[in-house]
Amino acid sequence: MTQRFYHAAGWLLAAAAFIPQPAAACACGCNIFDIGDGSLTPMASDSGASLWLRYDTLVQNQMREHGHRANPADNPDQRIATDFTTIGGEYRLSPRWTVMVQVPLVTRHFTTTDDGTYAAPAGTVDTRGITALGDTMLRATYTGLTADMANGLSIGIKLPTGRSVSPLGPLGGAGFDRDTMPGSGSTDLQVGAYHVGHLGTKLRWFAQGQYQFAVMSRDGYRPGNEADAALGLSYPLGGGGLAPSLALLGSLRAGDSGINGDPGNSGYTRVLVAPGLKLRLGRRVSFYGDVEVAVVQYARSAPVNSGVAGQLTAPVQFKVQVNYAL
Repeated sequence: MTQRFYHAAGWLLAAAAFIPQPAAACACGCNIFDIGDGSLTPMASDSGASLWLRYDTLVQNQMREHGHRANPADNPDQRIATDFTTIGGEYRLSPRWTVMVQVPLVTRHFTTTDDGTYAAPAGTVDTRGITALGDTMLRATYTGLTADMANGLSIGIKLPTGRSVSPLGPLGGAGFDRDTMPGSGSTDLQVGAYHVGHLGTKLRWFAQGQYQFAVMSRDGYRPGNEADAALGLSYPLGGGGLAPSLALLGSLRAGDSGINGDPGNSGYTRVLVAPGLKLRLGRRVSFYGDVEVAVVQYARSAPVNSGVAGQLTAPVQFKVQVNYAL
């Protein structure tokens, strides 16, 4: 029963954990997908607790307007490179309830054509950087809907612990827009549900969805609401120590709002294909990695004649995670 619990609860916790909006704000589409990893499960242990360390990286260097590539000259922003290093942990309170907490460290480099307020003279192309903690996510998951624990519900809250306003200093984020800061400055609620099943003796499938929305915001910026969904397969090889997986991920985000938001150039729809691989070493340690390739991307855009149009998008994202059961 304990192992089945972790297979079900762990899929939801590890897959939906960092949403988006998630722990790192970026209206132009740099949220890391944590939903949809059907084989990324914290391992069961006598203590009912586990820890994980995850690294995600992506480079947004393709300008898009609506459903097509756009002229880079339509927007002064040229490139956003982001690395997320996230520490998380979960604890099983009972056979039906698990709680989770995770905090990311965000390192971002933003290349743009300056308007004269950050670098002189106007028209200078410069790259600015920031390294800071992102927003903390807390989540509780209930797996008691069915006796086999193959169905579950979760509710979470994202706290505004990350840096959300540009201070001075070379690593402080001077010259960053509100939607590219490590924290959103908002308090968000997140609700989710999942189902896991089997096709034959080994092939496992899963479906998962979640919705996140801000309930409190500050400093004239409110991130857009976001819905994410995933459908995937996982197949353990041999004794189950090695398991390839394949997931189809979808995301729909509304535009940002507030005087410091950019409603015309925020909000998107995207679909990604994510092949992955999990390696289990003994009872306590497992590794997971995947590549998330965009196959559909629609970015909301202001009219080209407005002077600033389009969003930077990433064609591919990479993830690797190590789990340790205490």
